[in-house]
Amino acid sequence: MNIRQLLQQRINLPQIGDVVSWASGNPDNLSRLWDFVCSADRLTSLNALWAMTHLPQSDSEWILSLRDSMINMLLTENDTGKKRMLLQILRAQEYDIDSIRTDFLDFCMSKINSESEPYAIRCFCIYAAFRMCRHFPELLVELEQHLEMLSYQSLSPGLKSALRQTNEKINKLKG
Repeated sequence: MNIRQLLQQRINLPQIGDVVSWASGNPDNLSRLWDFVCSADRLTSLNALWAMTHLPQSDSEWILSLRDSMINMLLTENDTGKKRMLLQILRAQEYDIDSIRTDFLDFCMSKINSESEPYAIRCFCIYAAFRMCRHFPELLVELEQHLEMLSYQSLSPGLKSALRQTNEKINKLKG
């Protein structure tokens, strides 16, 4: 299977499964998959990112090793699809106190109430912001303020769910 040719065209979920099977557990193929993510060709990059969102838990250490590169890409990216998939990957990661990047946290906080951003990006930013803020009471207060402002907007079902789930998690932390 020529992965490059496959990723350069419109593909479907079964083909994403083929890419994941090809890449998963193979360091060389995972590295090539990341190279495809960094491709100048939009469709190749999007398809490679889509495949990365389907990688199994067993590849999480490799994905974690790319965190800074993904954040750097996200902070400069204009393509909504790429931003959404990067955030989908980043929001699922754990953030300990030493791994929090303030530029990424600031990005997430700024997008929560940005009505010009798609709902999915705003939802993923809520989840990622919580994962970073939960270590610091003062940051949790700031996140709560953003979430309170969000509650005054017209919300999609996904945003309502993200708001509710995150508020529940914050309340659990407060005890």
